Amino acid sequence: MGAAVAGVLGFLLLAAAGGSAGDEAREAAAVRALLARLLGPGRAVAFSVSVERALAAESGLDTYRLSGGGAGARVRVVGSTGVAAAAGLHRYLRDFCGCHVAWSGSQLRLPEPLPAVPEELTEATPNRYRYYQNVCTHSYSFVWWDWARWEKELDWMALNGINLALAWSGQEAIWQRVYLALGLTQSEINEYFTGPAFLAWGRMGNLHTWGGPLPPSWHLKQLYLQHQILDRMRSFGMTPVLPAFAGHVPKAITRVFPQVNVTQLGSWGHFNCSYSCSFLLAPEDPLFPIIGSLFLRELTKEFGTDHIYGADTFNEMQPPSSEPSYLASATASVYQAMVTVDPDAVWLLQGWLFQHQPQFWGPAQVSAVLGAVPRGRLLVLDLFAESQPVYIRTASFQGQPFIWCMLHNFGGNHGLFGALEAVNRGPAAARLFPNSTMVGTGMAPEGIGQNEVVYALMAELGWRKDPVADLEAWVTGFAARRYGVSHGNTEAAWRLLLRSVYNCSGEACSGHNRSPLVRRPSLKMTTTVWYNRSDVFEAWRLLLTTTPSLATSPTFRYDLLDVTRQAAQELVSLYYGEARTAYMNKELVPLLRAAGILVYELLPSLDKVLASDSRFLLGSWLEQARAAAVSEAEAHFYEQNSRYQLTLWGPEGNILDYANKQLAGLVADYYTPRWRLFMEMLVESLVRGVPFQQHQFDQNAFQLEQTFVLSTQRYPSQPHGDTVDLAKKLFLRYYPRLVAGSL
Repeated sequence: MGAAVAGVLGFLLLAAAGGSAGDEAREAAAVRALLARLLGPGRAVAFSVSVERALAAESGLDTYRLSGGGAGARVRVVGSTGVAAAAGLHRYLRDFCGCHVAWSGSQLRLPEPLPAVPEELTEATPNRYRYYQNVCTHSYSFVWWDWARWEKELDWMALNGINLALAWSGQEAIWQRVYLALGLTQSEINEYFTGPAFLAWGRMGNLHTWGGPLPPSWHLKQLYLQHQILDRMRSFGMTPVLPAFAGHVPKAITRVFPQVNVTQLGSWGHFNCSYSCSFLLAPEDPLFPIIGSLFLRELTKEFGTDHIYGADTFNEMQPPSSEPSYLASATASVYQAMVTVDPDAVWLLQGWLFQHQPQFWGPAQVSAVLGAVPRGRLLVLDLFAESQPVYIRTASFQGQPFIWCMLHNFGGNHGLFGALEAVNRGPAAARLFPNSTMVGTGMAPEGIGQNEVVYALMAELGWRKDPVADLEAWVTGFAARRYGVSHGNTEAAWRLLLRSVYNCSGEACSGHNRSPLVRRPSLKMTTTVWYNRSDVFEAWRLLLTTTPSLATSPTFRYDLLDVTRQAAQELVSLYYGEARTAYMNKELVPLLRAAGILVYELLPSLDKVLASDSRFLLGSWLEQARAAAVSEAEAHFYEQNSRYQLTLWGPEGNILDYANKQLAGLVADYYTPRWRLFMEMLVESLVRGVPFQQHQFDQNAFQLEQTFVLSTQRYPSQPHGDTVDLAKKLFLRYYPRLVAGSL
């Protein structure tokens, strides 16, 4: 790397430099506490954990050292930071003990005695940062979490070596103080904020008002939660990224300051201006630095700071002008407001805007933004780099440091998906890019709790200089650790998944589930996929053959359900194809047969299987929302927010089914009635000899969708039925038909 790049790195390393002996002791204590939560106090004593900054004195990069173990000897884990020590601990558990830690559960059967580390093992990360989160993750996944759930996530982050992450909870409480100080009324503020499930888009200026208002209790609870999150992140030695002012203001600002210079942006996400078309303060307006510094001063007074701030002015919104001078001015004013309060401020920018609207962001426009902040003070997330990297077409962000991120998932959708080859090769290729300014790797999914194999690989790559040499061997090792035992058939199943659902390549790859199962039906839905469906069905069969020996493994049961769910999703596409062909050929009997199987057999069977696992229950999902409330009225309000996000997204189905999930209850009472209506209208069209009216169906379907959203029906939050038994029943009903080629 060139001298300029080294200079950039040097500046960014300042954030991690130094640290007192007190910090070292605190971070070591935090990792020891994590170990006790993970393994239990009794087993945790077999490990010695310490933090020594000197371990990274030469490179300045997070480093861990493993040694000891064997009969009667403690395993010694030393890290240059708490995060490095936690990552070293995870490496030992994974590679020496065959353990596995994941969102869906962990496999932590430790050998007795603990295996010895044959030679002292020292590992340094190739880059400064391992980043985690997306602004949207806070709405699609984290929105209703309490501290107990956050604590688990922060442990997962530390074990996976994450040292840079958003900490955006509670910011609306700070904004409320600022807006009141500026002269807005409480009712104006209430009208401005979105509801909890839509805060991510309020924070990026895409939306206002929709799903609101926020109850006073929300602000209090989120403030308290943010303090807990920050305290734990800092105790691990992680760098929390706090929010900053991006330029969006409530319309009510124009009442208080009639002379203010604001521009109303265009609409977003098919919302009208009741909920979008946000107001953007002109960069030269004297209010800009006042609001920006007021917010940051109040925020840092409340929460302290680690000097990295996130702000997105033009996320999925076209700026009012494409003039480079305007874009430079708008960017500089955001940065200037940061450094006025914090002279050491570094701006973390999601690079999604350059990728999302490439026709607007030409070379001159990109240069205007990247050049408006001193080099090294803008840290860009190349957010979708596994599919559409921006660093390649911007000469490594024109010298600004960037983090190579895997986005992978949109909307928190279920559905087996991954581009593992692209993920595996991407970071190393970015490091080797001419004059590369890459300073880290990142995971930036919109939603979590899915496709855990993808995140296991990406987390590992944060500590590897080179790609995994043999992904087939890696994935079979992953399966063995996940289930706690090597089994030929599970390993064969995972190899099939690797070459099919996890082998997406090219720009068309998107972790957004567009399966007919979760879409509003029409005669024009696409059923093509990038893989051979028979690989999924064969993986399903292979997993079922191993149930006699693996049925007691919680992670195996989760995967069996997930692959069964995927197989059912494929079957929906196939039966939809049969029904559509029969309709087009004007064949009533085959249409009735395919429709009957899809609506009255397949979807109810899928709902039953999903109901056997608490992680696939609509009841669990909605219960999380209700539990965040302090009254029954609030619980109902939060539940409705959650139902809207899962389905219509907006009042009129504005971003319909974007955040689709496959949950028991949602399949039975949302997707199935819609499919029943579609098939009934197709049959009626054929019988009466009149064309199918898609517009009429859409109107009728919207009534069903709205009925579901507004319903107060409670759903079970406890699983019912046996996953293995129900998966077998579904398999025995459909697999023979698939083999015989006669659905």
